[in-house]
Amino acid sequence: MAVDNEGAARGSHTTDSADGTPWEPDWDDEYAPVVKAAGRQVKLWRESAGLTQQELGDAIGYSLGMVSAVERARRLPHPEFLGKADEVVGAGGKLAAMKKDVEEARYPKKVRDLAKLEADAVELGAYNEHNIHGLLQTEEYARALFDMRRPAYSEDDFERYMAARMARQEVIVRKYAPTLTFVQEEVTLRRPIGGRIVLRRQLEHLLEIGRLRHVEIQVMPTNREDHAGMAGQIQVLKLRDGTAVGYSEAQLSTRLVVDPKQVQVLELRYGIIRAQALSPRESLAFIEKLLGEMT
Repeated sequence: MAVDNEGAARGSHTTDSADGTPWEPDWDDEYAPVVKAAGRQVKLWRESAGLTQQELGDAIGYSLGMVSAVERARRLPHPEFLGKADEVVGAGGKLAAMKKDVEEARYPKKVRDLAKLEADAVELGAYNEHNIHGLLQTEEYARALFDMRRPAYSEDDFERYMAARMARQEVIVRKYAPTLTFVQEEVTLRRPIGGRIVLRRQLEHLLEIGRLRHVEIQVMPTNREDHAGMAGQIQVLKLRDGTAVGYSEAQLSTRLVVDPKQVQVLELRYGIIRAQALSPRESLAFIEKLLGEMT
C-alpha cells in the first residue's frame, strides 16, 4: 500500500460502493497458513479414506481439478466443499471445523483490513452520498449494487465481496458494539437500486437499525444550502487504544488516513455534516415518510 504526501495510505479497492479492481488471492498474508492447512488436511483425510482425487470429487460434486487445486492451496474450498468432504472421508467434523477460518480468507484483503479496524473501533462515523453505507445494507440491496459494477465482477469475486460485506455487519450486533453514527444523503434513500421492492425493504431495515440504542442514522436533505461534505464520503473510526483513523473514497481507490492532522480535518468535516443534517429522530420520521409515499 502506497502512502501519499498527505499522510494517507492509498489502496486500489473501494470499501462501500460497488467499484474496485479485481482481487487475486494473496497467500502471503496472515491467512496463508489457514489455506495451506485446509488443503493439507483435505489431502490427508482423503488418502486415509483410500480415495483418489477423482473419487472424492465425484462423491462431493466437485471436479478433479478443484480437489487438486484445494489440496495444493491454489483454490479456497467453499464451506460446502469442506462439509461434504468431512462426511465422505469420515473426518468427524475436523474438516468442517475449518469452515469459518477458510471463509474469512475468501474475503478481499482490503475489505478484511477495514473489517479489522471496524472490529477494533469504539466509535464509528460515516457519511455516504451515493448509496447506503455497507454496514446498513440489506443483502438484496448489496447484491444489486455489486451487480451494477462495471467492469463486472467474476462470479467468484462477486460472491467474495458479498460475503465480506455481510460479515462486516456483525459489528452492529456484537456484544459491546461500538457507537455507530451514519449520515445518508436524501438521494440515497430515494434511488431505487434493485427496484422499488428492494428499496422499500432497505428503508424498513434502516428504521430497524436506526432504533438500536448504539446507532444513530441521520439524513442530509437535498435542499440544504450549506454542506461540509461536498468533497465526498467520509468514515472516521476511534479505536480502543485512543487513536483515530479515517477513510475517504473516490473512483477506484480508498485513502486510509492515519496522520493525526488529516484525521482531525475529517473529524471536523464529519461533525459539521452531522450538525447540518436532520437529527436522528427527525431522520427516522423522514424515512417513515418516504415509506408512506411508496405505498
